[in-house]
Amino acid sequence: MAVRPAWRDVPRLRARRFAALAMAEVPALAQAILTEIRKEYPGLPLAVDDSGEPMALVGIRRALEDFVDHLVEEDGANGRRLEVFQEFGRGEVLQGRSLDSLQAIYRLGVRLAWRRLAEIGQQVEIPPPAMYELVESGFEYLDGLVAQSVRGYAEAAARQAGERLRLQRRLITLMLSEHRTDPTDALAEQARRIGWPLPERVAVGVLLRPAPESVAPAVGQDVLLDMEYEQPRMVVAEPDAAGRPELLRRAMTGWSGAIGPPVPLVEAAKSLHWAWAAVRLMERGLLPAGQVLHCTEHTEALVLLPPEELIEDLARRCLAPLDQCAPAHSRRLVETLLAWLETRGGAPEIAARLGVHPQTVRYRLRQIRELLGDEVDDPDRRFELELVLRARRLRAARAAPGRGR
Repeated sequence: MAVRPAWRDVPRLRARRFAALAMAEVPALAQAILTEIRKEYPGLPLAVDDSGEPMALVGIRRALEDFVDHLVEEDGANGRRLEVFQEFGRGEVLQGRSLDSLQAIYRLGVRLAWRRLAEIGQQVEIPPPAMYELVESGFEYLDGLVAQSVRGYAEAAARQAGERLRLQRRLITLMLSEHRTDPTDALAEQARRIGWPLPERVAVGVLLRPAPESVAPAVGQDVLLDMEYEQPRMVVAEPDAAGRPELLRRAMTGWSGAIGPPVPLVEAAKSLHWAWAAVRLMERGLLPAGQVLHCTEHTEALVLLPPEELIEDLARRCLAPLDQCAPAHSRRLVETLLAWLETRGGAPEIAARLGVHPQTVRYRLRQIRELLGDEVDDPDRRFELELVLRARRLRAARAAPGRGR
């Protein structure tokens, strides 16, 4: 706190007399200020120190002593013994409050202190300009007290946030363990510690960072995030709740990844499995990138594309007879076969679908029957044929230029 010109012009003995009277008033003034604060804020918790004295009273008294010291000692230790105001800031975090009420309390204290200091100033005949500077210095000093509380508040908030993230990661790990042996009660206890109502259903997401330094997306309290992974994980509570998909979509702007299907809480690992499957397809360009996909909207791709080796082996066995034909003709037969399997219609319907003449369709169907024989009449074989042909068509479409990117 800088000493101002008008106060510097006050005769030294008079300034010391003012300071001595003010210092003598400090104990009673501090108690009066605390009493008035308790009247204005009756719900204010009153913590005590090791000696049993209210910490608020200790803080008020120290602040008054420190302020008065500076009136006569320009090189005084500014802020000495005022660490208690950091504790006040930390206390607001623990009580779940903002600093607004604390700052209002500080301002009330300064106003009450100023009234008594003004009376003492009149008693020892301190010139009005010096007293005006004194009140300005008082509010500057208040800014310093607020800064101390803000520091304590920020430190406590950071510790609390770090602890919550640690507990949140523990909860996510428990939830997503495929071989979890912990009872549901363990999940409930972990969820209670972070204030997360345990849902009946969840959807699990795997995210791809827009950039290495990207900050976490601003999801709501119903969404748990674990950003410690290279590809962060996300657990969405009650994903089908009204409005939640839209809120999540807005929060995930700029991010990409996949959200698995909604599942019962105890089956969260299954949702994670499908989210991972979708992300792998995205990375291969077989699902659209640059957005957060919902697996439930890409069921066909997720079912048909991942088991590539199995599908290709089945395709070789099912379609081997068609390899006798030239590649171009084989492709036309495959196209006709799939249209027939999907529609089970006659030549005119298939022809309209393929954009060819019905007689062409009849010719191709006869060839298909000659090559495949009675297999086309067996329900299980027809299912296998349709499965492999759909998978091939889907993979070709996803791999085409401009798709999945």
